Amino acid sequence: MTERILIKNLSALEDGPVRVAGWVETVRDQKKVQFIVLRDETGSVQLVNPATRELNDEDADSATKLEITEAISGLAQGSFVSIEGDLKHDERVKLGGIEIKIRSLTIASEAIPETPIASDSSSDKRMDWRFLDLRRPEQNLVFRIQTTFEHALRTYWIEHDFIEVHTPKLMASPSESRAELFELEYFDTKAYLAQSPQFFKQMAQSAGFGAIFEIAPAFRADPSFTSRHATEFTSVDAEISWVDSHEDVMKLHEELLVAGFTAVKEKHGAAIKELFDIDLEVPTVPFPRIPLAEAKQIVADRGYEIPRADADMDPEGERQIAAYVKETYGHDFVFLTDYASSIRPFYHMRHADNPELTNSYDLIYNGVEISTGAQREHRIDILIEQAKDKGMEPEELDFYLDFFRYGVPTHGGFGMGLARVLMLMLHQQSIREVTYLFRSPTRLMP
Repeated sequence: MTERILIKNLSALEDGPVRVAGWVETVRDQKKVQFIVLRDETGSVQLVNPATRELNDEDADSATKLEITEAISGLAQGSFVSIEGDLKHDERVKLGGIEIKIRSLTIASEAIPETPIASDSSSDKRMDWRFLDLRRPEQNLVFRIQTTFEHALRTYWIEHDFIEVHTPKLMASPSESRAELFELEYFDTKAYLAQSPQFFKQMAQSAGFGAIFEIAPAFRADPSFTSRHATEFTSVDAEISWVDSHEDVMKLHEELLVAGFTAVKEKHGAAIKELFDIDLEVPTVPFPRIPLAEAKQIVADRGYEIPRADADMDPEGERQIAAYVKETYGHDFVFLTDYASSIRPFYHMRHADNPELTNSYDLIYNGVEISTGAQREHRIDILIEQAKDKGMEPEELDFYLDFFRYGVPTHGGFGMGLARVLMLMLHQQSIREVTYLFRSPTRLMP
């Protein structure tokens, strides 16, 4: 059989015989000619068949031509076919300036004619039929962008001598707290699905690994139904040794994002413009940095009061500070720093001169928090006291505290939601649109 050619590569070929394979987007069945728009994982092309609707007994090819005509007439949208034909460059063809004259057609799999979703179907309906929804060119591009973005992050990490780790997702005890935790039967005991790789990232510092990273699933039993929450998500994590403050972590974080955005823009910038009408910008460094207390005052001066003075930024506060940063610095990213210890985990290091504040940050992108990072507390006695301050029993944390009893360097790191970055990069309304298979409190299928 002739080698299959990807549609994206057809325009570079000379006129002549080719074989393409994919699924049928549309069929136009006219009296004297038939057209198929065929799509594969790389693009779409127009196929043409001069229709033969009558059998001529004296023409040896007549039966074959009639079979092709009848097969095309019966093709439903979504059917997967393989077609051999003659490629011809013709600038009059609107779809890419090329078309293929069909010589043979093989149907790999016929689709049911009645498609269960349409372009105006609700999000829930499309998620029910996600495998069909993913056939859209926009969705195909989303996951090509995700692939490029992750590859660029890994390239940065490897070039800077990071070690990739794969931490367990089944845990004997909570990774941070018992809130938002999935519990499950584990032989004759209980286990928990990891909320984050936090403890094991820190274990790698005690192990002497230095800089490490992981891209892996995390689980939160969070009953939220917002556009940016999921019960299972992909977390992008990094941890580094010998930091002087959270500034070292922020520097790593922004350099990493610049590497990711640069790769996406170079490879997919034109397609993003075509399909999403977005001129993707690579952020400049350094990203703006604003202490949380100052950010709250800026937001208040803009006319919005955070409902609780002792709380984190709420979604409207994030949007307001992002608008301020865009107006003032022309930047889509901002680090909010120096969070109160009362709203941060026990393992965040506190300011040397003010224990009410932590060496930590949230990263806001286009008005939404995408990441939390911090310098970690590495001194065992202080760590135990901070755990007690949070109402935690040190005995329950013994396996974690052991990491610090045998020596550990100063260290820090971050965890970032991959889907949130993609959602905001492509100006989508929900992480559902950029998650391969979305999980929420009410969705476990498909």
